[in-house]
Amino acid sequence: MSIELNDFSWERMIEAVEAVRERALRATAALREAGIPYAVAGGNAVAAWVARVDRAAVRNTQDVDILVRRSDFDAVKLALEAVGFEHHELMGVDCFFDGPDGSPRDAVHLLYAGEKVRASYAAPSADVTEVESADEYDVLSLEALLRMKLNSFRDKDRMHIRDMLDVGLIDQTWPARLLPEHAKRLQELIDDPDG
Repeated sequence: MSIELNDFSWERMIEAVEAVRERALRATAALREAGIPYAVAGGNAVAAWVARVDRAAVRNTQDVDILVRRSDFDAVKLALEAVGFEHHELMGVDCFFDGPDGSPRDAVHLLYAGEKVRASYAAPSADVTEVESADEYDVLSLEALLRMKLNSFRDKDRMHIRDMLDVGLIDQTWPARLLPEHAKRLQELIDDPDG
């Protein structure tokens, strides 16, 4: 398939970023209005933290990860469906597509507080009480976010941790605060940021 150069545009890129923002705002407003404790996690939480220091260092992400308590799932489902999201379970993950034409790529994904995403993780996810207010929604505290990124430690998680290191949100004093497995992973990135 050939792509014409005129198929690329700033407008399409801006629309993609705005769509993620709108999705996050709509979902978190619905949860807040329903009185459901939550925290934005994942790449959007990293972006919120990095933007506090250097907005030019912010990396975009297409999905929205939200931490909630499993006991609140029924209320979460009602709140999100009321604002146009559709529940699906994919590979054991509860996610909410943005309407009938939505896809997993741009969905709201739920993470459950106090539970391990994978059995092999060193620690469970953070709790929804470990939050800080951002401009428009609540995000995980920096320490809770770092723990979750160190738990997953996929390529994108390592990149997010590097972003936090690059802008000085975390530094060489942080490994001492962490579980040994997490401390080792963070130290590897501090010692060899390009590795």
